[in-house]
Amino acid sequence: MHRHEGPPLRKFVTAAAAAVLLGTAAAAVLIGRYAERPPWGTDIAYEGGFVQASRIRGYDVDGSRTKALLAGECALMERQGMGGERAVHDPAAWVEGCLDGAAGRPSRNQGIVR
Repeated sequence: MHRHEGPPLRKFVTAAAAAVLLGTAAAAVLIGRYAERPPWGTDIAYEGGFVQASRIRGYDVDGSRTKALLAGECALMERQGMGGERAVHDPAAWVEGCLDGAAGRPSRNQGIVR
């Protein structure tokens, strides 16, 4: 019988070092590109606005708050910082999600596989 011992140690260490270097370079590029904003930040912002408006709409008994959201309160809420950390990723997407949620439309991300 012949026992196979794998690649020589020098080749293994070289390949492992190259993989670590490549991974570090890729991480540096992603961090430099997106900083603290995740690549899917627009989706996060949209869903944040959508969920908040849907909750407001669900608890609005007489419909006055829903009408106010559609009349411009979504943008006002975002400007006043009521959108939270999610709105920071993409304020326009947060307002768009808020308007969709207030109008009762389905989320633009619902049922989409990306």
